[in-house]
Amino acid sequence: MSSELISKLRRNALLLGLAALVGAGLLASINHWARPRVEINRAEALRGQLAELVPAELYDTPLEQGASSLQASGLGVGKQSLYRARLNGAVTAVLITAVVADGYNGAIRLLVAVQKNGQVLGVRVLEHRETPGLGDAIERRKSDWILGFDGRSLDDPPLAKWMVRKDGGGFDQITAATITPRAVVGGVMRALEYVRDHHAELFETENTP
Repeated sequence: MSSELISKLRRNALLLGLAALVGAGLLASINHWARPRVEINRAEALRGQLAELVPAELYDTPLEQGASSLQASGLGVGKQSLYRARLNGAVTAVLITAVVADGYNGAIRLLVAVQKNGQVLGVRVLEHRETPGLGDAIERRKSDWILGFDGRSLDDPPLAKWMVRKDGGGFDQITAATITPRAVVGGVMRALEYVRDHHAELFETENTP
């Protein structure tokens, strides 16, 4: 191989390396610049989801104010978020995130809102990887299925009926997608059990964060 060819190859390799370095720098700069906007968008989306689940007459302070974290095996792996709805200083409802590991395509992250009397105000799916056109019917924008939890409690239906109808329970399944709703029903039930078992801590402790 001639020295001229070797020199040309080295020059081209150097140019490619410089181009890759510049590209990486630009990408890092774009990510750094865009991160604040991404966080703002996430915060706005969260506020909307929280407000969608809790009627305005149940709180007089921002729902995201004083958010805290908790960890419990029944709520899934890792730390979960806790939000309290307050009216005149009293906690009227709590909103808890939970991760369900047994979705059809992996973990499903839920937001469950519960009144002080143990009734579900509402449930929303925050994240999932379920099959489009089938399992994604758990999303509110795709169907009304998730509204089937509104007003329910561990007594309605009885605890033994917290399953989809195919398993002998009291909740509808989604056509051709039993695994996904089965996982969500179980996740909501465990969130309600957590609220029941920690009721005093969540609703009655003075000066809660």
